[in-house]
Amino acid sequence: MSLSPALDTAGAAPRTRPASPEPPASRRTGRAGRAAVWLAPAGLALALGLWGIRRGNSMWRDESTTYQVAHRSVGEILRLLGNADVVHGLYYLFMHGVFALWDGGLVALRLPSVLAMAAAAAGVGLLGQRLAGPRAGLAAGLVFPLFPAVQRYEQEGRSYALVCAAVVAATHLLLSAVARPRKRTWAGYAVVASLACLLHEFAVPAVAAHGVALYRARAGARSGWAWGQSAAVAAVVLTPLVIVSQQQAALVGWISPPGPPELLGFGALALTGLVCARGPLPARGAVPLRDLAVALLILPPAALLAVSYLHPLYVDRYVLYAHTGLALLIGARLDALSHTVAAPRVLAGALAVVAGAALLPYSLHLRTPESRLDDPLAAARAVRELSRPGDGVLFMPARRREPIMSSPQDFRGLREPALARHAIPSGTLHGIELPAPRIRARMLAAGRIVTVNDPPGQPLDDTPQERVKREVLAEHFHRCAVRDVTGMRIVLYGRPGAC
Repeated sequence: MSLSPALDTAGAAPRTRPASPEPPASRRTGRAGRAAVWLAPAGLALALGLWGIRRGNSMWRDESTTYQVAHRSVGEILRLLGNADVVHGLYYLFMHGVFALWDGGLVALRLPSVLAMAAAAAGVGLLGQRLAGPRAGLAAGLVFPLFPAVQRYEQEGRSYALVCAAVVAATHLLLSAVARPRKRTWAGYAVVASLACLLHEFAVPAVAAHGVALYRARAGARSGWAWGQSAAVAAVVLTPLVIVSQQQAALVGWISPPGPPELLGFGALALTGLVCARGPLPARGAVPLRDLAVALLILPPAALLAVSYLHPLYVDRYVLYAHTGLALLIGARLDALSHTVAAPRVLAGALAVVAGAALLPYSLHLRTPESRLDDPLAAARAVRELSRPGDGVLFMPARRREPIMSSPQDFRGLREPALARHAIPSGTLHGIELPAPRIRARMLAAGRIVTVNDPPGQPLDDTPQERVKREVLAEHFHRCAVRDVTGMRIVLYGRPGAC
């Protein structure tokens, strides 16, 4: 009697056909799609950052400070930090290392910010992917480098792009530590969060936003305790910097209490984010995207605004990293919308065209010298064109010495009748001036003096040195020529008959 074809032997289980392996082409497509989530945002940010990176061979005063401080020796930088700008100390030391490796002028000054913002864009894409899926991640990563503020500070020789990248990296470590609690992951989070705060102390609200997100997500007492320990480590590391920076608080005396422009700017970003947060959003993991993104978007600028009504400190670039929260919310909302339209690719293309058309004029303007407050390099060129060897040069006020410190070759052969000690040996940002009587005597010995001034309409400094400069020029010199550059006015004065 023959056996049934369904059985090989009595009592044996029927054979099952093994599952066919995934075709190699599908695996490659999947890997390419996952890579695009971070590669495309990084590539877009890199392209936007390198586009017009020299900005018409211009440099504004904050970048000028970075440039000249980073070119000092390590000992000279440390001496300066005891007197001024300690909040930027780690960044200055980092840029000193950059220039030691490659003294590439304006490109070397700005390239670290470009690379940091490209890394931040890639990180935002990966955050969106792990919190809401690959399409939401790709959309968030591509939106982030398009924000006007992100484009602006991506091309700035200051620390804000590096802080942004550090906050994004810390956020990744936080999510990893919550998903799979391990001491080394929490330690990594504490280290990167501390690094962000050392690059700029106003990264502290980002760490607080992480804690709020964990609380909102009910991540558990274990995660909350571990976050608290990490935040305490960052606080201990930051404490010496805060103590010294408080002694240098006069350096931020130019910041005014928040007014309508600051409140409207924050309100517009917050409202956009909250609108995107309404309704169902994709959610993965223990910390929902909505809780994390809203905390990053709103808490840091709101906290700094509130403090600024008692002690003005709010400047939008200090909390630039809040844009990561907005990008995540927009990316998740675009992903949710794509499920409700018949042709999501058509929607994506239309939105890209509209966004590009809206941002192009501003993007073009950002890459011109006029997009910044001033241009010390243009002022230095104007001094060179108006002066001749043996002339005097005055900075009015004295804190406008950025042109000579960033481009000393344009001042070769000129004398400074007001200067007592140069910036580097005095351990200061701008040097130390003589007492007013000695400035008067040295000015009266000059036949011609070129002055570097704030633009018209700015308040005049009321120190004895600044008053004597104005008095001597008005009583004993004639105005010979005036040259206006971005954010400064250069004036040549001469004794009667010496113009």
